[in-house]
Amino acid sequence: MHPKAKQYLKQLQLKKHPEGGYYREIYRSAERILTNHLPSRYKSSRNFSTSIYFLLEGKQFSKFHRLQSDEIWHFYDGSDVIVYIIDNKGNLKIKKLGKSAEAEFQLVIKKHSWFAAEIENKKTFALFGCTVSPGFDFKDFELGQCKFLLKKFPQHCTVIQRFTSK
Repeated sequence: MHPKAKQYLKQLQLKKHPEGGYYREIYRSAERILTNHLPSRYKSSRNFSTSIYFLLEGKQFSKFHRLQSDEIWHFYDGSDVIVYIIDNKGNLKIKKLGKSAEAEFQLVIKKHSWFAAEIENKKTFALFGCTVSPGFDFKDFELGQCKFLLKKFPQHCTVIQRFTSK
């Protein structure tokens, strides 16, 4: 493991995430939005906003998944992150989060989009943050299944097979 990644794991007290990589929630708004004030896709109340640290290192990647809320990714340190986003119409967009000239410091991933990520330089790491509003709840998290995504988006079979569990 890259020494700086190891330092961040300890310093930020990161733990393994189900989609890959490491994370720790750092903020959860104390205020909540009641269910009857949210769109019908939410089955219970949500915090106004949540935020996490997220770290990928080496050949780790974030598997295809989607959320019920928009998510904003913020770059902090390390390698650029390549983010693969499949929107509701089946369009694949490849974006870069990071500090290089062709990268952005923040990326917005729209609700219901399937997305996965990997770091560009496999000899290092990437540390970034994710902010979700209305706040993240694991009830809103759906991990992509290879067969399902291939059936829905066969034109993206190569990237789907790379970033899902078989």
